[in-house]
Amino acid sequence: MSLRRGCSVGALSGLALLAACTAPPPAPASAAAAPVVQIKPEPLPVTPVPVPQVVIVQSPPQPTPQQPPLPAAPPVNEEEQQALALLVDLQRYAVEAGEDLRRELAAANLALTRSRSDANRMRLAMLLTLPTAGPPDDARALSLLEPIVGRSGNASPMKQIASLLYAQITERARSVREEQRKSAVAQEKLDALRAVERSLLLERSRNAGGGGGGGGGGTGR
Repeated sequence: MSLRRGCSVGALSGLALLAACTAPPPAPASAAAAPVVQIKPEPLPVTPVPVPQVVIVQSPPQPTPQQPPLPAAPPVNEEEQQALALLVDLQRYAVEAGEDLRRELAAANLALTRSRSDANRMRLAMLLTLPTAGPPDDARALSLLEPIVGRSGNASPMKQIASLLYAQITERARSVREEQRKSAVAQEKLDALRAVERSLLLERSRNAGGGGGGGGGGTGR
């Protein structure tokens, strides 16, 4: 019994010795930590890359079409200015009232006595044809325009206006004469009918008077 126990104790002691032999040796104490030195990397040399030269080729400018210069407006001469002023007055006469037109007619007569210009002649001729300005006088209006219309040479603006007025007044005068002729013919017919009527009444009266006398004589017998 004691021998078995001794063998067991010996075996355990051998196992402990074997475990001690197989265990790794203890790690040596670590040395003091060395200071960390940061190493700055040196910059690498940069070799510039050659850039090829860019050549921009521009096409030659296309010639722009030359536009012809605008013709300069011709200067307005004195006669054209008078013609424009005259047209404004003639348009104004067409819408003015009778009292205003009568004053315009008196002023136009006075202006013509001072200056017998074409514009003054046409203003007065126009006013003489307006019934609201006074009794129309187409004959005098035409006589005022005849020197301008019959003038030889190129058709100036004043002559064109005068020719237009002359044609309108001539047509107006013709219409008036035609109306007067028709009125005269109608009056002649009316006078003839009245004459026939008076003749019939007179004949009837004579017949009535003669019949009454004959009847009275027969009764007396």
